[in-house]
Amino acid sequence: MDLLNLFAAETGILKSIDEIVWGIPLLSLLVGTGIYLTLSLGFIQIFKLPLALRYVVKPNISDRKYTGDISSFAALMTALAATIGTGNIVGVATAIKIGGPGALFWMWLAAFFGMATKYAESMLAVKYRNIDENGQMSGGPMYYITKGLAGKFYARPLAAFFAFSGIGVAFFGIGIFPQVNAIADSAAITFNVPPIYTAAVVTVLVALVTIGGIKSIARVAQVVVPFMAITYVLGCLLIIFTNLDMLPDTIRLIITSAFTQTAATGGFLGASMLLAVQMGIARGVFSNESGLGSAPIAAAAAKVKEPARQGLISMTGTFFDTIIVCTMTGIVLVMTGSWTSEYEGAYMTSYAFSTGLENVGAYIVGIGLIFFAFTTILGWNYYGERCVEFLVGVKGILPYKIVYILLVGGGVFLTLETIWILADIVNALMVIPNLIALLALRKVIVNETRKYFEGLEKEN
Repeated sequence: MDLLNLFAAETGILKSIDEIVWGIPLLSLLVGTGIYLTLSLGFIQIFKLPLALRYVVKPNISDRKYTGDISSFAALMTALAATIGTGNIVGVATAIKIGGPGALFWMWLAAFFGMATKYAESMLAVKYRNIDENGQMSGGPMYYITKGLAGKFYARPLAAFFAFSGIGVAFFGIGIFPQVNAIADSAAITFNVPPIYTAAVVTVLVALVTIGGIKSIARVAQVVVPFMAITYVLGCLLIIFTNLDMLPDTIRLIITSAFTQTAATGGFLGASMLLAVQMGIARGVFSNESGLGSAPIAAAAAKVKEPARQGLISMTGTFFDTIIVCTMTGIVLVMTGSWTSEYEGAYMTSYAFSTGLENVGAYIVGIGLIFFAFTTILGWNYYGERCVEFLVGVKGILPYKIVYILLVGGGVFLTLETIWILADIVNALMVIPNLIALLALRKVIVNETRKYFEGLEKEN
């Protein structure tokens, strides 16, 4: 009983910290930065999205000759491997369970402005990237802070704080615990496998892939991510089209709930508008990582000449992740009424799919979540590795990988509530230095973008 009381007290402390860090100031900074970049870049996420999608499906062959570790497409898939995961399935379920259907609307809003943020941070990552002692590309906020803000007294401490926070997110946030917990839950729900066995298998598989580095991770991501994302979205669309007459009411409920208090119903306890905003934006960041500064680390490894080109390619990651995959999950959860059930997390989404697709629904969620979460673990292993390299050099990479692999098995022993609160807190610590850097480098972002598009116009 004493242990239970101690655990409850610690969870209460974490909740209090979570409410502080994801309060109005950080929400305003996150969305405000996205709005500022959207206006400064001329709504790039709208007018240049077709061009960005064209870059994704039709790579520039000449880019292969430029310095980098992997192709632009592989860099995008690595970033998507780290983002398309529990945030899209469990995160959306958690957001709607706590904040109501309106949380999905705020996820959309955060994602829309987040696309401009993702463009900016990934573009800067390529512009200011570095080559480490092993000949690998290193880039991301820690490098565009130190290089872009060189001479500023706060540059090195800010970059170090980001890198330290990045390791924290890899260990205790998005990287390990939510993913392993989700895989264990999915294996238990779908195949009745005990969590401890699942943890052991995942640990071994992560070790086998991550020892090979970014190229090994990218090879896995390029195969698994597109296939599973398409399969999952098709499953969602099948449920939606089967219940097409309910779609207008579902959309209406999502939008109205975003601006009003959601009344308690079924297993749902009710939520205020502020709670919907907090859950929508916090879970949106967990899902698409716009503003987090993680995707730029993968973007920096791309074989590409123009920083803005990779920025555009990376921007599509937020579009695919939230505007498409999270939307599909959210609509299914609301449409099937599972958001008012007694279930939560992976169980809630599995229940929704089982309701919508009786015979195969649970398998789509279960198998999809296992693969999504596994690739997220791989992607965040690389992000944490680059942060370690920045702080202590290449000598710290192997010890980091050993600790990372050992921690993989720990996610099955924590409660879902503790995992998500802890993840939110360390995410916030990573967001703050990155957003400060983006605002400080705003002129570089605008000038680099203008120069790129002026060059395209001359070519045409």
